[in-house]
Amino acid sequence: MKEKLSKIQVEALEQINSADANLDEIRIKYLGKKGELTAVLRGMGALTPEERPIVGQLANEVREAIEAALNAKKTEQQAKALEAQLKAEKLDVTMPGVAAPVGHIHPLTRAQRELEDIFIGMGFSIAEGPEVELDYYNFQALNIPENHPARDTQDTFYITDNILLRSQTSPVQVRVMEHQKPPIRIISPGRVYRSDALDATHSPLFHQLEGLVIDKGITMGDLKGTLEVFAKKMFGEGTQIRFRPHHFPFTEPSAEVDVSCFVCGGKGCRLCKGEGWIEILGAGMVHPFVLSNCGIDPEEYSGFAFGLGIERITMARYGIDDIRLFYENDERFLEQF
Repeated sequence: MKEKLSKIQVEALEQINSADANLDEIRIKYLGKKGELTAVLRGMGALTPEERPIVGQLANEVREAIEAALNAKKTEQQAKALEAQLKAEKLDVTMPGVAAPVGHIHPLTRAQRELEDIFIGMGFSIAEGPEVELDYYNFQALNIPENHPARDTQDTFYITDNILLRSQTSPVQVRVMEHQKPPIRIISPGRVYRSDALDATHSPLFHQLEGLVIDKGITMGDLKGTLEVFAKKMFGEGTQIRFRPHHFPFTEPSAEVDVSCFVCGGKGCRLCKGEGWIEILGAGMVHPFVLSNCGIDPEEYSGFAFGLGIERITMARYGIDDIRLFYENDERFLEQF
C-alpha cells in the first residue's frame, strides 16, 4: 500500500507540472470521493493496527503534497493569464486620445439665463410657482371672469373644472402679492401651456418670463425706463422701444412693446418684415382689481407688469423662423449655438 501511495504521488505531481489547464480534473481524479487516493484509504481496514497509523500518515503527506502542487500550479497559471492579458491590453500612452463629445447650453436656456441676469442686475429677484395651477390664480385673480374667451377649452388645458396647466406665468405674481408686502420686484420665468396646434410659430408648450413691480408712486414712466434698459442690454445700445395701445385684463393701461430691428436698425429687412420694428412683449400698469384681489390697497400702491415669450426673443435674436427647431433635438441645429 505504501508503494501504491508513492506511485499516486509521483503520477499526480507529474500530471500537475505538465498541465496547461483542467486542474480540477486532476484534483477529482486523485482527491475526489471516487479518486485514487480515496480508494487506497478505503482499504486501510485490511491493515494491521500497527500499519494503519503509518499508512495514514503517509496518505496525509501524499494528499498535502498533491494539494500544494495544485495550488502552486493554479497560482502560476493565474500569473501567466494576467501577464498575457496585460500584454494584450497594453496601451500606448503616446497616442492621441479620442475626444468625447461635449454638450452645451440649449439656446432657450441661454436666452433665459441672459434675461435673468439683466433683470437681476436691475434689482429683480426670481420667483417660481406650480405649472399645474388653480383656476383662481390663472384667471379669476387676474380679472379674467368665467365668460372670458381665454377660458375657452381651445386655449387652455383643463384637468378638472378647477385645475389646469397654467397658460401664463402671471399666477406666480398673484401668489407673490398674496404673501409679500410691497415693495415687490420680481421676475417669473418658466414653462406655460396652451392648446395650440404645433406649427412654425405656435407650440402647446413654450416659455415665458414675466416681471412685476409694486411700490408707492410707480408710474408708466418707470415701466418704460425699465424696458428701455432691458432692450439695450439684450439687443444693443442703439435699440429703441415703442408702445402701442392694447388690452390685457390684468393691466390698465396696457401696451404692446416693440423694439427697433437690431439687424437693419429700423430701415426694414427680412427679419422685421420691412417694418423696422419687432414685437417682443406686452406690458402695462397693474389693474387696481388685481391689487385688491391680492390684499394690496390700490389707493396706496401702484405697479407695472410685463411678459415676454422666451422663444420669441430667441427667434428674433438669431433669425430663427420655426419654433419647432427648439424641440426636435437636431444636433445640426443646436450645435450652432
